[in-house]
Amino acid sequence: MPISLSALTPVKAATATHCPYCALQCGMSVAVDETVTITPRKDIPANAGGLCQKGWTAGELLTSGDRLTTPLLYGEPVGWDEALDFVAARIRAVQEEHGPNGVAVFGGGGLTNEKAYQLGKFARMVLRTSQIDYNGRFCMSSAAAAANRAFGMDRGLPFPITDLAGADAVLIAGGNVAETMPPFVRHLTAMRDRGGRLVVIDPRVTATARQADLHLQPAPGTDLALALGLLHIVIAEGHVDEDYVAGRTSGFDGVRTSAAAWWPERVERITGVPVARMRLAAEILADAGRAVILTGRGAEQHAKGTDTVSAFINLALALGLPGREGSGYGCVTGQGNGQGGREHGQKADQLPGYRRIDDPAARAHVAAVWGIAPEDLPGPGRSAYELLDALGTAAGPRALLLFGSNPVISAPRAGHVTGRLRSLDLLVVSDLVMSETAALADVVFPTTQWAEESGTMTNLEGRVLLRRQAAAPPPGVRSDLEILRGLAVRLRGAEGFPADPREVFDELRRASAGGIADYAGITYERIAAETGVFWPCPAEDHPGTPRPFLDRFATPDGRARFVPVEHRPPEEDIDRDYPLYLTTGRVLAHYQSGAQTRRIAALNAVAPEVFVELHPDLAERLEVAPGDLLRVVGRRGAAEGVARVTPAIRPDTVFMPFHWAGANLLTNPALDPVSRMPEFKVCAVKLERVG
Repeated sequence: MPISLSALTPVKAATATHCPYCALQCGMSVAVDETVTITPRKDIPANAGGLCQKGWTAGELLTSGDRLTTPLLYGEPVGWDEALDFVAARIRAVQEEHGPNGVAVFGGGGLTNEKAYQLGKFARMVLRTSQIDYNGRFCMSSAAAAANRAFGMDRGLPFPITDLAGADAVLIAGGNVAETMPPFVRHLTAMRDRGGRLVVIDPRVTATARQADLHLQPAPGTDLALALGLLHIVIAEGHVDEDYVAGRTSGFDGVRTSAAAWWPERVERITGVPVARMRLAAEILADAGRAVILTGRGAEQHAKGTDTVSAFINLALALGLPGREGSGYGCVTGQGNGQGGREHGQKADQLPGYRRIDDPAARAHVAAVWGIAPEDLPGPGRSAYELLDALGTAAGPRALLLFGSNPVISAPRAGHVTGRLRSLDLLVVSDLVMSETAALADVVFPTTQWAEESGTMTNLEGRVLLRRQAAAPPPGVRSDLEILRGLAVRLRGAEGFPADPREVFDELRRASAGGIADYAGITYERIAAETGVFWPCPAEDHPGTPRPFLDRFATPDGRARFVPVEHRPPEEDIDRDYPLYLTTGRVLAHYQSGAQTRRIAALNAVAPEVFVELHPDLAERLEVAPGDLLRVVGRRGAAEGVARVTPAIRPDTVFMPFHWAGANLLTNPALDPVSRMPEFKVCAVKLERVG
């Protein structure tokens, strides 16, 4: 039964807030009366009055009949005290038998900064466990690792998104922003209207690629070779900004030497991209007065994702782009709080302020804020997939608390992960709907959603934004902050776990002070007055930092670092038994695992089912017609989908969206050695007709 609007008491007639989905965090106003009315805001530069289908329909989830409104214990409704008491008792029992690391925590890139911070604090201060990571590991981790080693700092876009409109050229490697975050495209359109040129690298002719002036269509898993080939051309044809390289960087000689081996004809044989098109792409970038290179998940979600991003950063540095106004390198962040979600402590190796958990000074600072001894803080834990893979094993956690994630759908090798979740002694899920993962849980906590709570989000520019509460939650629903407070009190009688997000944010400011992601000078009042504040912002009279690299990079010597890298094949290449590449991604109507968007009728009408995209030549060879049911078979499982025949994909490649159960039954959990990113974007499969 849908939730009555009378239960959604409006805080005021129209509340300025932000969309619950992607990392643009589009500004919107929400009014709750007899209906939920959403109006795009014009004062937020990321969307400037625009919204996509997901934003326009976000209000429907507020009244969905699929909302959870009471705690569930083994599927039966119970009171909050009973549910919290049960979880606390089971945690105690597990830790008595298996130690602190017997309990793990898994978070999400859509949680507010306050919830991400409190989740990390709860894991380390109350549970004393090192076993915490989050689904953002599956999002930006490769780009973050590459940016950290090149620039000494990771911020998705180290410049305002509005800089794109003033560029003369933009290259997007592995990003389909026209479907994943449509309001982003307005900045590219403004750039092209000025005469700028757009280059897109993608194995598919996506909605973004169709708008490009030049589309390079490499084989999946070969983006690194392509980036090396572009750098080779830039060097060979004299396009290197030698003064910039000498004055603002280090390590170019090693990169120059390694790039020499990647002549264009060799790269063409590996990638399938014609030499002439590579040369044109290099020329477009080199001739631009201002140019931006962006990477997305298509280039990053590989077992060599960090090196692939490093190769594109090397290309940007050789051209003299980073640290110049209107130019640079950036990552197109995916999840709503993919940036802030990893800055404040829910990542296995980090403490608030983007501090390393193995840094003694960082440990001392955070411990002082929390009122504990530094030695009481655990060390680094397992990364996301490694954590999920260890669940229920002899050496792994026996209990898991999961907030804001749905790994049954979103994790690689999802069938195996589902088995690991089933093997646990205790699985606790906090969610607003009965996701596929929540359906496996021993205890499910019903939690508030975006319009029913306040908190901050940090968008892809590093701009900290304020999400204001627009409506009261349904009776029986609590926020994640209230849930963590309830457990903290029961487990340790712990103080310091307020449910008021403003109180949590004020502590976050102190904990982040002096760190790379310094929020000390950011207040709710400033965010409201300035429509967002860029970090780092170390003091309340500091203006914030929209472009952090103009004077120096965040490395010890202030120079950006070139990193030599070499191409290597996918961890699982095609062969006689599995002759096709599978790549995965999003569609316009849905978001992440689809747990929310698949419950919105208007979005389901646009994209009602999983499909398999294949080239007409492949379809003819296999005698497949559009609409046929296909089985995609790989080494880890099989999935079914409806055939969608299109020349927009390479003949050696098939595509499946990952919003439904299916695609991630096939994907490869091989991990990047630096970022621990799984190889979502390429694995070997074969196709079979069903029936």
